[in-house]
Amino acid sequence: VDLDENSPHQEMLRAPGSMETLIKVGYSMVALEKGVKRAHILAPENGALVQELYTRDGCGTLISRDIYEGIRRADVNDVSGIYDLIDPLVRAGTLVERPKSQLEKEALSYYVYTRDGLVVATGQLKRFEGGFAEIGCLVVSKDYRRGGRGDAMLGYLERLALQCGAKKVFVLSTQTMEWFVERGFKEVPVESLPPSRQALYNTKRKSKIYMKEINGDRDLDAAELWWSNR
Repeated sequence: VDLDENSPHQEMLRAPGSMETLIKVGYSMVALEKGVKRAHILAPENGALVQELYTRDGCGTLISRDIYEGIRRADVNDVSGIYDLIDPLVRAGTLVERPKSQLEKEALSYYVYTRDGLVVATGQLKRFEGGFAEIGCLVVSKDYRRGGRGDAMLGYLERLALQCGAKKVFVLSTQTMEWFVERGFKEVPVESLPPSRQALYNTKRKSKIYMKEINGDRDLDAAELWWSNR
Protein backbone atom coordinates (compact mmCIF):
# COMPACT_ATOMS: atom_id res chain seq x y z
CA VAL A 1 0.00 0.00 0.00
CA ASP A 2 1.27 3.47 -0.89
CA LEU A 3 2.21 5.21 2.37
CA ASP A 4 2.04 8.71 0.90
CA GLU A 5 -0.55 10.61 2.94
CA ASN A 6 -1.97 12.24 -0.20
CA SER A 7 -2.25 9.04 -2.24
CA PRO A 8 -5.68 7.68 -3.30
CA HIS A 9 -4.89 4.49 -1.36
CA GLN A 10 -4.64 6.39 1.91
CA GLU A 11 -7.92 8.16 1.23
CA MET A 12 -9.55 4.81 0.61
CA LEU A 13 -8.16 3.39 3.85
CA ARG A 14 -9.53 6.34 5.80
CA ALA A 15 -13.05 5.65 4.51
CA PRO A 16 -15.44 4.28 7.17
CA GLY A 17 -15.19 0.49 7.48
CA SER A 18 -12.20 0.13 5.14
CA MET A 19 -9.76 -1.18 7.74
CA GLU A 20 -12.40 -3.53 9.14
CA THR A 21 -12.98 -4.95 5.67
CA LEU A 22 -9.25 -5.45 5.09
CA ILE A 23 -8.95 -7.25 8.41
CA LYS A 24 -11.79 -9.59 7.43
CA VAL A 25 -10.14 -10.23 4.07
CA GLY A 26 -6.94 -11.10 5.93
CA TYR A 27 -8.75 -13.57 8.19
CA SER A 28 -10.42 -15.07 5.12
CA MET A 29 -7.09 -15.59 3.36
CA VAL A 30 -5.70 -17.33 6.43
CA ALA A 31 -8.74 -19.63 6.48
CA LEU A 32 -8.29 -20.50 2.79
CA GLU A 33 -4.60 -21.24 3.34
CA LYS A 34 -5.63 -23.63 6.13
CA GLY A 35 -7.88 -25.59 3.77
CA VAL A 36 -11.25 -23.79 3.85
CA LYS A 37 -12.65 -23.70 0.29
CA ARG A 38 -14.66 -20.49 0.50
CA ALA A 39 -14.99 -17.50 2.82
CA HIS A 40 -17.96 -15.12 2.87
CA ILE A 41 -17.87 -11.52 4.10
CA LEU A 42 -21.36 -10.19 4.86
CA ALA A 43 -22.91 -6.97 6.02
CA PRO A 44 -24.81 -7.23 9.35
CA GLU A 45 -28.26 -7.09 7.73
CA ASN A 46 -31.38 -9.17 8.23
CA GLY A 47 -31.53 -12.07 5.78
CA ALA A 48 -27.98 -11.57 4.52
CA LEU A 49 -26.76 -15.00 5.61
CA VAL A 50 -29.72 -16.83 4.06
CA GLN A 51 -29.38 -14.92 0.78
CA GLU A 52 -25.65 -15.53 0.65
CA LEU A 53 -25.85 -19.26 1.31
CA TYR A 54 -29.04 -20.19 -0.54
CA THR A 55 -28.89 -18.08 -3.70
CA ARG A 56 -26.32 -18.40 -6.47
CA ASP A 57 -25.41 -14.71 -6.58
CA GLY A 58 -25.60 -14.02 -2.85
CA CYS A 59 -25.31 -10.53 -1.36
CA GLY A 60 -21.83 -10.32 0.13
CA THR A 61 -18.21 -10.84 -0.89
CA LEU A 62 -17.01 -14.34 -1.70
CA ILE A 63 -13.34 -15.31 -1.59
CA SER A 64 -12.85 -18.74 -3.13
CA ARG A 65 -10.02 -21.22 -3.64
CA ASP A 66 -11.73 -22.81 -6.65
CA ILE A 67 -12.87 -21.21 -9.91
CA TYR A 68 -16.24 -19.76 -8.99
CA GLU A 69 -16.79 -18.14 -12.37
CA GLY A 70 -14.86 -18.69 -15.59
CA ILE A 71 -14.61 -20.25 -19.05
CA ARG A 72 -13.38 -23.74 -19.78
CA ARG A 73 -13.67 -26.51 -22.34
CA ALA A 74 -16.88 -28.51 -22.06
CA ASP A 75 -17.14 -32.25 -21.47
CA VAL A 76 -19.99 -34.76 -21.50
CA ASN A 77 -21.00 -33.73 -17.99
CA ASP A 78 -21.94 -30.28 -19.36
CA VAL A 79 -24.31 -31.61 -22.06
CA SER A 80 -27.48 -31.20 -19.98
CA GLY A 81 -26.53 -27.64 -19.03
CA ILE A 82 -25.75 -26.72 -22.64
CA TYR A 83 -28.98 -28.32 -23.85
CA ASP A 84 -31.11 -26.48 -21.30
CA LEU A 85 -29.42 -23.20 -22.26
CA ILE A 86 -29.96 -23.50 -26.02
CA ASP A 87 -33.33 -25.29 -26.03
CA PRO A 88 -35.49 -22.11 -25.85
CA LEU A 89 -33.66 -20.70 -28.87
CA VAL A 90 -34.02 -23.98 -30.76
CA ARG A 91 -37.78 -23.98 -30.12
CA ALA A 92 -37.94 -20.35 -31.29
CA GLY A 93 -36.18 -21.28 -34.53
CA THR A 94 -33.13 -19.14 -33.80
CA LEU A 95 -30.76 -22.09 -33.51
CA VAL A 96 -30.57 -25.37 -35.40
CA GLU A 97 -31.74 -28.31 -33.31
CA ARG A 98 -28.94 -30.10 -31.47
CA PRO A 99 -30.10 -33.35 -29.78
CA LYS A 100 -28.28 -34.42 -26.63
CA SER A 101 -26.72 -37.31 -28.56
CA GLN A 102 -25.12 -34.82 -30.97
CA LEU A 103 -23.95 -32.60 -28.12
CA GLU A 104 -22.31 -35.61 -26.47
CA LYS A 105 -20.40 -36.44 -29.66
CA GLU A 106 -19.30 -32.83 -30.17
CA ALA A 107 -18.83 -31.90 -26.51
CA LEU A 108 -15.12 -31.19 -26.86
CA SER A 109 -15.79 -28.53 -29.52
CA TYR A 110 -17.93 -26.57 -27.03
CA TYR A 111 -16.78 -24.17 -24.33
CA VAL A 112 -18.79 -23.14 -21.30
CA TYR A 113 -18.89 -20.10 -19.05
CA THR A 114 -19.84 -21.39 -15.62
CA ARG A 115 -20.83 -19.65 -12.42
CA ASP A 116 -20.67 -21.86 -9.34
CA GLY A 117 -21.13 -24.92 -11.55
CA LEU A 118 -24.06 -23.51 -13.53
CA VAL A 119 -23.60 -23.14 -17.31
CA VAL A 120 -24.54 -19.50 -17.99
CA ALA A 121 -23.04 -19.22 -21.48
CA THR A 122 -21.72 -21.49 -24.18
CA GLY A 123 -20.14 -21.40 -27.61
CA GLN A 124 -18.78 -23.84 -30.17
CA LEU A 125 -15.56 -23.53 -32.16
CA LYS A 126 -14.99 -25.56 -35.33
CA ARG A 127 -11.80 -25.40 -37.39
CA PHE A 128 -11.74 -25.60 -41.17
CA GLU A 129 -9.06 -25.72 -43.83
CA GLY A 130 -7.34 -22.59 -45.09
CA GLY A 131 -7.12 -20.82 -41.73
CA PHE A 132 -10.87 -20.61 -41.12
CA ALA A 133 -12.84 -21.24 -37.92
CA GLU A 134 -16.56 -21.09 -37.21
CA ILE A 135 -18.07 -19.83 -33.97
CA GLY A 136 -21.50 -21.30 -33.43
CA CYS A 137 -24.16 -21.73 -30.78
CA LEU A 138 -23.00 -18.62 -28.88
CA VAL A 139 -25.65 -18.29 -26.18
CA VAL A 140 -25.82 -16.45 -22.85
CA SER A 141 -28.49 -17.17 -20.26
CA LYS A 142 -31.13 -14.45 -20.11
CA ASP A 143 -30.43 -14.10 -16.38
CA TYR A 144 -26.74 -13.32 -16.98
CA ARG A 145 -26.66 -11.18 -20.13
CA ARG A 146 -25.33 -8.18 -18.26
CA GLY A 147 -21.74 -8.02 -17.16
CA GLY A 148 -20.02 -8.65 -20.50
CA ARG A 149 -20.21 -12.43 -20.47
CA GLY A 150 -21.11 -12.56 -24.16
CA ASP A 151 -18.07 -10.45 -25.03
CA ALA A 152 -15.90 -12.58 -22.76
CA MET A 153 -17.10 -15.76 -24.47
CA LEU A 154 -16.58 -14.34 -27.96
CA GLY A 155 -13.11 -13.02 -27.10
CA TYR A 156 -12.13 -16.37 -25.62
CA LEU A 157 -13.20 -18.26 -28.75
CA GLU A 158 -11.49 -15.74 -31.04
CA ARG A 159 -8.21 -16.16 -29.16
CA LEU A 160 -8.53 -19.94 -29.34
CA ALA A 161 -9.09 -19.72 -33.08
CA LEU A 162 -6.01 -17.54 -33.47
CA GLN A 163 -3.91 -19.96 -31.39
CA CYS A 164 -5.03 -22.77 -33.72
CA GLY A 165 -3.84 -20.82 -36.75
CA ALA A 166 -7.24 -19.55 -37.88
CA LYS A 167 -7.21 -15.87 -38.84
CA LYS A 168 -10.65 -15.79 -40.42
CA VAL A 169 -13.55 -16.39 -38.05
CA PHE A 170 -17.14 -16.61 -39.25
CA VAL A 171 -20.64 -17.00 -37.83
CA LEU A 172 -23.96 -18.00 -39.42
CA SER A 173 -27.45 -16.97 -38.35
CA THR A 174 -30.93 -16.32 -39.72
CA GLN A 175 -31.45 -13.59 -37.13
CA THR A 176 -30.18 -10.03 -36.85
CA MET A 177 -26.39 -9.90 -36.59
CA GLU A 178 -25.99 -6.35 -35.30
CA TRP A 179 -24.19 -7.61 -32.19
CA PHE A 180 -21.50 -9.25 -34.32
CA VAL A 181 -21.29 -6.29 -36.72
CA GLU A 182 -20.52 -4.02 -33.76
CA ARG A 183 -17.64 -6.36 -32.95
CA GLY A 184 -15.95 -6.23 -36.34
CA PHE A 185 -17.77 -8.89 -38.36
CA LYS A 186 -18.83 -8.13 -41.94
CA GLU A 187 -21.41 -9.85 -44.13
CA VAL A 188 -19.90 -12.04 -46.85
CA PRO A 189 -21.31 -14.38 -49.56
CA VAL A 190 -21.37 -18.16 -49.29
CA GLU A 191 -18.39 -18.31 -51.65
CA SER A 192 -16.22 -16.76 -48.92
CA LEU A 193 -16.56 -19.89 -46.78
CA PRO A 194 -13.97 -22.68 -46.99
CA PRO A 195 -15.01 -25.39 -49.53
CA SER A 196 -15.85 -28.02 -46.92
CA ARG A 197 -18.18 -25.57 -45.11
CA GLN A 198 -19.79 -24.47 -48.36
CA ALA A 199 -20.73 -28.09 -48.95
CA LEU A 200 -22.58 -28.15 -45.62
CA TYR A 201 -24.39 -24.83 -46.11
CA ASN A 202 -28.18 -25.21 -45.75
CA THR A 203 -29.67 -23.32 -48.69
CA LYS A 204 -33.20 -23.76 -47.32
CA ARG A 205 -32.33 -22.06 -44.03
CA LYS A 206 -30.61 -19.19 -45.89
CA SER A 207 -28.43 -18.16 -42.98
CA LYS A 208 -26.49 -14.93 -43.30
CA ILE A 209 -22.73 -15.22 -43.05
CA TYR A 210 -20.54 -12.75 -41.18
CA MET A 211 -16.77 -12.96 -41.10
CA LYS A 212 -13.96 -11.27 -39.20
CA GLU A 213 -10.26 -11.31 -40.02
CA ILE A 214 -7.91 -11.35 -37.04
CA ASN A 215 -4.32 -10.36 -37.74
CA GLY A 216 -3.02 -11.00 -34.24
CA ASP A 217 -3.51 -10.61 -30.50
CA ARG A 218 -3.25 -6.83 -30.80
CA ASP A 219 -6.48 -6.74 -32.82
CA LEU A 220 -8.28 -8.62 -30.05
CA ASP A 221 -6.64 -6.56 -27.30
CA ALA A 222 -7.81 -3.33 -28.94
CA ALA A 223 -11.35 -4.62 -29.40
CA GLU A 224 -11.62 -5.82 -25.79
CA LEU A 225 -10.23 -2.54 -24.46
CA TRP A 226 -12.79 -0.58 -26.50
CA TRP A 227 -15.71 -2.64 -25.20
CA SER A 228 -14.49 -2.58 -21.59
CA ASN A 229 -14.46 1.23 -21.70
CA ARG A 230 -18.00 1.60 -23.02
